[in-house]
Amino acid sequence: MLGMALAAIDGTIVSTAVPQIVGDLGGLTVFSWLFSGYLLAVTVTLPLYGKLSDTFGRKPVLIAGIILFLIGSVLCAAAWNMAALIAFRIVQGLGGGALQGTVQTIAADLYPLKERPRIQAKLSTVWATSAVAGPVVGGLLAGYADWRWIFLINLPVGAVALWLVVRHLHEPARPRPATRPKVDWAGALGVFATGSLLLTALVQGGVAWPWFSAPSLGLLGASAVLAALTVVIERRAAEPIIPGWVWRRRTIASVNLALGAMGLLMVAPTVFLPTYAQSVLGLGPIAAGFVLSVMTLSWPVSAALSDRVYNRIGFRRTAMIGMSAALLILLAFPLLPYPGEPWHPALLMLLLGAALGLFQLPLIVGVQSTVGWAERGTTTASVLFCRQVGQSLGAALFGAVANGVLAARLLDAPVDGLPGDLDAVTRALEDPGAFSAAATDHVRRAVDAAVDYVYIGAAGAAALALLALITLAPRRFPIITEPTEPTEAAETAGAPGRQDAAS
Repeated sequence: MLGMALAAIDGTIVSTAVPQIVGDLGGLTVFSWLFSGYLLAVTVTLPLYGKLSDTFGRKPVLIAGIILFLIGSVLCAAAWNMAALIAFRIVQGLGGGALQGTVQTIAADLYPLKERPRIQAKLSTVWATSAVAGPVVGGLLAGYADWRWIFLINLPVGAVALWLVVRHLHEPARPRPATRPKVDWAGALGVFATGSLLLTALVQGGVAWPWFSAPSLGLLGASAVLAALTVVIERRAAEPIIPGWVWRRRTIASVNLALGAMGLLMVAPTVFLPTYAQSVLGLGPIAAGFVLSVMTLSWPVSAALSDRVYNRIGFRRTAMIGMSAALLILLAFPLLPYPGEPWHPALLMLLLGAALGLFQLPLIVGVQSTVGWAERGTTTASVLFCRQVGQSLGAALFGAVANGVLAARLLDAPVDGLPGDLDAVTRALEDPGAFSAAATDHVRRAVDAAVDYVYIGAAGAAALALLALITLAPRRFPIITEPTEPTEAAETAGAPGRQDAAS
């Protein structure tokens, strides 16, 4: 949990100190790469760390990830300009990729199927606590100390986590392979390069340059060529980083697609709800953050109780119930009154957190339970990788939708010269004297419409998740009961070591 906390609190604590960082180091035009660079490094390294943990064990990968994250934190605190800080944030992300995937895998290794919901719920509380504590701690450090402390504060947390892992994490002995394990470094490089180019195109398209410009088309074309080359490399590799069975097995493929769609829809609340709260409801940044954070309060509670549902009706049906509820909640957002009260979106986010907790955890627990130890790291990494890619794709797609709707609504504005970009409009609304009363109301309504369309798009992503489960996921997940787990389930199924049960 401490290792996970390093990655969980990172984004929220850094975001609050951006004004102080930019004021000290400059680089206003590229500061978004503080987050994009970190996200890119985490995403493209997930498959590599998953395969390494299956090959060499979870403990060395987790230790290496914590050390790398702490080295990146020290370097970030010592950064002398924005370019250096962005580079060191990427180093942090290289460690963060090991933390996110390996912790989830270890949780499945150490605890039998019946106990995994409780453990996964505790890991969810780490994210919930970070969502609330991160902005507060980051604001206090940036306001009363120095922004460099937001990185140095990782050192004591990481040191304790490292000591606990080294001292107390004991993996079961595994038989040594007859031949020395081979790492598919060519495949790893291909995955890294393909993911880097694709995510750069998605993150910067429509922001740093137009979508149909030479940089966007060049990056997308190069990523397509590299993706094809990587597929060829992986097919020939003895131990590929992303093996073909990840997509040939219906259970894993359906969960990958469903959680990829969930990553897509998560952009609506995490990226656009704070903008809505500030620009339409007129809340301050901290209050807007708390409107979003209520989602992280109901999520772990729902996840902890989900086993009572999927033990009765199965993983697939439980996830379908959760995503069906999320679909209705997302469709309810455009029906909120204008301008409305802050508790209106807060209530919807509370319900959305409960729905997504009922969706995500059964799928993660279920898919981890369909593979043995030697495949669990790769499987978990593939699920998290698809979710991260979906989130990057959603940010690009919904950003284009929001800016398109906003520009269309501002064509008949009562004043000329209004910015057509959502971020620029939000900054302008922070100045009370920027517009007349009529123009301000028109701009607020335009932002309201733009966010409404984003939520409609998020509802479409929820429908895609449901479609993946309905058409691809087997009705009963083929559960593997390993020797460390209770054997009653396998005995009930009538076959030693394997359970084809509703759960």
